[in-house]
Amino acid sequence: MITKERFETGYTYTAYREMVDAKFAEGLTTGPVQSNELLDFTKLNIQRMHRLDKTFRVEPEVEEQLKGIPCTFYWLLLTEAWCGDASQNAPIINRLAGASPNIHLKVFLRDENLDIMDQFLTNGGRAVPKLIVMDQNMHVIGTWGPRPVLAQQMVLENKRTGAMSYSEFSPILHKWYADNKGHELQLEILHMLQTAGCLTQVPF
Repeated sequence: MITKERFETGYTYTAYREMVDAKFAEGLTTGPVQSNELLDFTKLNIQRMHRLDKTFRVEPEVEEQLKGIPCTFYWLLLTEAWCGDASQNAPIINRLAGASPNIHLKVFLRDENLDIMDQFLTNGGRAVPKLIVMDQNMHVIGTWGPRPVLAQQMVLENKRTGAMSYSEFSPILHKWYADNKGHELQLEILHMLQTAGCLTQVPF
């Protein structure tokens, strides 16, 4: 069980972004492994997060639902700065949390919190981002990640067929993110909160 005390040790989203920027300015990324490739990924991810932080807006129907939730939620987001999927989803998750005073978000680095990560594996792997949603008593009521279901299906199908290398497939995946504009992520989060009994109706 993740205690409230442990939860409070996480970064705020703003502090996480500042930490990532500061590390990159020193020629570093997050995590124990450092390489030019991971640093290149981090540079691109900072650009993505900066763009989404400036431009993304929660869909009005979603915002209305989140504003009115009566329950208290604690959202724990596991991530790393070099993760492309995290750069596409973390800014949106932050905005969704910010739509309600009853949602509290903290960001944790995966490799500094493997005891948490290993409770929430995806197909046996430590895939990030991973969002852990807990109620007011810190009971887990749902998880999300590492990417929206439609994007995950694309990834798994490409792995199954081996049709494209990572370098070939990655632009296709990120184009999907750009075209989708966070819609699927918002819908999936609302469905999770509905399952928890805090929303009576999902607007779309």
